[in-house]
Amino acid sequence: MFVDEIDVFVKGGDGGAGCISFRREKYVPRGGPDGGDGGAGGSVILEADPSITTLLDFHYQRHYTAERGQHGKGSNKQGASGADTVLRVPLGTMVSERDGRLPLGDLTVPGERLQVARGARGGRGNARFATSTNRAPRRADLGRAGEERWVHLELKLLADVGLVGFPNAGKSTLISAVSAARPKIADYPFTTLTPQLGVVAHGDRRPFVVADIPGLIEGAHRGAGLGHRFLRHLERCRLLLHLVDPTAPGRDPVADIRVINRELARYRVELSTKPQILVVTKVDALQDEAPLKRIRAYASRAGVACFPISAVTGRGLPALLGAVTDALAQLPSP
Repeated sequence: MFVDEIDVFVKGGDGGAGCISFRREKYVPRGGPDGGDGGAGGSVILEADPSITTLLDFHYQRHYTAERGQHGKGSNKQGASGADTVLRVPLGTMVSERDGRLPLGDLTVPGERLQVARGARGGRGNARFATSTNRAPRRADLGRAGEERWVHLELKLLADVGLVGFPNAGKSTLISAVSAARPKIADYPFTTLTPQLGVVAHGDRRPFVVADIPGLIEGAHRGAGLGHRFLRHLERCRLLLHLVDPTAPGRDPVADIRVINRELARYRVELSTKPQILVVTKVDALQDEAPLKRIRAYASRAGVACFPISAVTGRGLPALLGAVTDALAQLPSP
């Protein structure tokens, strides 16, 4: 199961109570108060872990509480502080308050931490209340309650390149041909139900990460097909590879290109303005060159690079990967 959005309840540990105690020792008259302070409660902390790719663990457990502080003791002994609760989340996790969606942080660096619920401080023991006029105080503070809140976790995959297109446009075949990713491949629509990541190494150039997003269809913004559910994972991509299948019977490939771009714009305008490269797939099975000519003419008018490829035979893949690495080198890092 791929989980990329979830609400979680977090609570910092309560502080320990202060102690009321008086020194009782032979030959020491008027020992005085010696109650220690309570320990501080632990905090709930999120930590970015590159080995995790989904928020699935939080699907099974929604409530997390840090350890409370221990109570103070006599002889001025302070209670032990509670341990922090560290929750590991995938890279690219955005954290916000559930109510009002106030942003709290964005975990994009391995090992980066974010405190989402602070532990409370412990109460003061009676030794802290001794004065020149009140040498035997019989009061102490209770520990305070830890901070608690519902937080919203939203995963946006960190990838350099995003693959978009209609179902069965060849996205999964392409990512399996250029990387070690092995998504499900079949000859029916919506084979890919969750985003897939693959690392691509081309020659001696710097490797880049590709994200295969489930296919879009017209009306996705209204929930048709899989809707826009997974388009958030394209928001961090620097470059989009727009795959189009010229062999699809009864379809106009240029119209398909316009439909996908329209759906991207309806989800978020910024997606439709990202740099794109048109990738014409399955050219090994193309019987008529007319669709390819129409796509090239459209790409020329739109000022977009166009690469015919066959992920099965490898035709055109070196040229495409070279163009991708060149484009990424010119684009700013995220």
